Amino acid sequence: MTTTMLTGLAPLVSPATKVLILGSFPGVRSLQAQEYYGHPQNQFWKILQAIWPSGAHGISASSYENRSKWLLERGLGVWDVYASCEREGSLDSAIRNAVPNDIAALHLPQLQAIAHNGGESFKLARHTRTLGVPVYQLPSTSPANASWSFDRKLAVWREVMERHGLV
Repeated sequence: MTTTMLTGLAPLVSPATKVLILGSFPGVRSLQAQEYYGHPQNQFWKILQAIWPSGAHGISASSYENRSKWLLERGLGVWDVYASCEREGSLDSAIRNAVPNDIAALHLPQLQAIAHNGGESFKLARHTRTLGVPVYQLPSTSPANASWSFDRKLAVWREVMERHGLV
């Protein structure tokens, strides 16, 4: 069986990015839509909406362009640890022959922290620790992470945002 090499999404960052959220690699739906966290069951946008409820009414349902601008205005950036990989389906456990992104090449002057969205992303934390900012492992917002409740995920995500002045 042959699998095709998949290419990830461009970074969603600005010079004002203070916390960079790193996923592993976009799922099938996200790649199809060319949007970060595009699966409707992924809790990424819902968690951010719960952290920043003012001005967020309906943000999870609005256009990706609006959601992206809203995220950047709050000092967040999003990218993935892998630039490309082979994978069937969307599970991190199916990732093969992954090529890492060059996180340091982003040159984010305001960067205060890196937060890995899930365990597969956190496997590359040794590379992100070299950037000299705190590195966190957040619970994955993926629907595959059903062992964590929404409220439990939200508490951990909120704590990291508070620690860096984003709440």
